[in-house]
Amino acid sequence: MNLIVVGCGRVGAELSYRLFKGGHQVTIVDSNRQAFNRLHPDFRGRTLEGEGLAENVLDRAGIKEADGLAAVTNSDTLNAVVAHTARMYYHVPVVVARNYDPNLRPVIESFGLQTVSSTFWGAQRVEELLINPSQRVVYSAGNGEVEVYEVSIPEAWNGRRLRELMEPLEQCFAVALTRAGRSFLPELGMPLQTGDMLNFSSTYDGVSALTSRLNGKVEA
Repeated sequence: MNLIVVGCGRVGAELSYRLFKGGHQVTIVDSNRQAFNRLHPDFRGRTLEGEGLAENVLDRAGIKEADGLAAVTNSDTLNAVVAHTARMYYHVPVVVARNYDPNLRPVIESFGLQTVSSTFWGAQRVEELLINPSQRVVYSAGNGEVEVYEVSIPEAWNGRRLRELMEPLEQCFAVALTRAGRSFLPELGMPLQTGDMLNFSSTYDGVSALTSRLNGKVEA
């Protein structure tokens, strides 16, 4: 794929190198030539000094033939405008904008852009690790609004049906169960066993409710 990264900060430099190692053609743009010093020594993509909003810079970066663009500068406003321009005027198929200020996130999303909010996601993930260290996130969608978690079934739930655990909960859905090293799609009528590993997709409120139910008193 032909990909453009606007912004060669720590995120942009790491992203560009990962894309390059993945076999993609990468052009990274930054207004500060010194920023390219952050790139890995093995990076063999293109570097282009210039303002990410300048039409001639985007043309030189190959935006008309680009398969994707990531705007990851340290300015939410610049990221939003560059991403919006790439999507609406150059019709780049895949566009992603980095977001720092959670208060500006709805504004960026109003443009219909895919956003990655490191501040929002990072704060939520740290909260999860502090409050519920036993939970293990195995997949995160979007900015962590929906994630797939893995929990171990405690002895108190041995022999009880998956339906009893899941049906009272909202925003929480079982997606896989691993028993004795074998994983399968769970059915609500199946009995649980101590030590089963349950994967479920959920919002943050949903996972809090499930873990409270697992760890709380079980009604007879």
